[in-house]
Amino acid sequence: MSSATAHETIDVAALRVGMFVQLDLGWLSHPFPLSSFRISSEDQIATIRALGLKRVRWSSEQSDSGKPAAAGAAAAPSAEAAPAESPEARARREHRERLRAERAALMQCERQFAEAARELKRAFDLVGAQPVEAGTHAAALAKGLADKMFSADELCIRLLSEAAGDKASTHGLNVALISMLMGRSFGLAEADMLDLGAGALMHDVGKLDLPDRVRHREDHFSAAEQRLYEEHVAFGLAQARKMKLTQGATLVVAQHHEHADGSGFPLKLSTDRMSPLARVVALVNRYDNLCNPHVIAHALTPHEALSMLFAQSKTKFDTAILGAFIKMMGVYPPGSAVQLTDDRYALVVSVNSSRPLKPRVLVHESGVPRDEALLLDLEHAEGLGIRRSLRPQQLPATTLAYLAPRPRVAYFFEPVRDGDKPA
Repeated sequence: MSSATAHETIDVAALRVGMFVQLDLGWLSHPFPLSSFRISSEDQIATIRALGLKRVRWSSEQSDSGKPAAAGAAAAPSAEAAPAESPEARARREHRERLRAERAALMQCERQFAEAARELKRAFDLVGAQPVEAGTHAAALAKGLADKMFSADELCIRLLSEAAGDKASTHGLNVALISMLMGRSFGLAEADMLDLGAGALMHDVGKLDLPDRVRHREDHFSAAEQRLYEEHVAFGLAQARKMKLTQGATLVVAQHHEHADGSGFPLKLSTDRMSPLARVVALVNRYDNLCNPHVIAHALTPHEALSMLFAQSKTKFDTAILGAFIKMMGVYPPGSAVQLTDDRYALVVSVNSSRPLKPRVLVHESGVPRDEALLLDLEHAEGLGIRRSLRPQQLPATTLAYLAPRPRVAYFFEPVRDGDKPA
């Protein structure tokens, strides 16, 4: 697409079904799953007009139909037919198009993550002086995320190459996103999803009242430091009440460190005394802390973290929630470095949360430039699967440089694109 086409605008009154449009609004400021999309119904046109925009950007090349009359008549056919495209040339062109679409989708997810992280940081910044405003901000962010999740039939969980945001916001957003995707898979009602989202976003709000040195639990903590660290839950409960969070969200803040076997803190609650929403957040919080510890050298790969939760912590988490988590994330969650059954190395980059056993992977192919790397959807790669998971240090040096797994793991979600759905 030419740069001129990319910035072509049209009056919203002239919009038609089939046009490909770009909304220049923040992701949380409109109800569509993506900010750029092809209009598929009159209802979508009515929604765009209701946003208050006078003009929107659109792409004539990416539009199916509905071009305004002012666009002029179709160009006359060329007197000389274009030469037929060879199968090899067509395959190369289609591969480049897939890569462009993949990069665009990744950039879209990273922009959306960054926007959501900024909104969460704003909520944290308001806690001290304007707690009610902070609570309203967190609830609005949870509502925006829930609306996006409910707007698509199927979602992919995608690994981000960069996570824009400070550590507290990135952690809170990671926990909220995965917890809400879990809630979606359980079929939670909207009110419960909003409680789950707001509680997960603010689950660590009590850490704002701790000294920096004890905000992240370390093995070398003295008994006094451990007690002080555990106080963040009580501080968080007090803050949640000042923020006027709902009862459901407040219980998430109060119980996110409790364990199913009663070994957690601060009240040593067992499963039957925990809020169902808190059980979800307790598990997801542990997973993200294993993948993204304060000391990066202690990080586990997503596959290792999942294996540890299953093998060593089965008694600490609700078994039904743990099973659903593994089913949703896949045995090899996004961010896992793997070896395929044909011996090639790859990085898991996304998982369809409805069909997680065959993720999409970025494959290291010698002789193929990194910016043209092969992306394989294992669901459609007959006879090919994953043999084993590897730590990044186990990869050959050239593969490690090529796949470039991130030291910290961040996730977002996106609708499953039509080309990703099985026939």
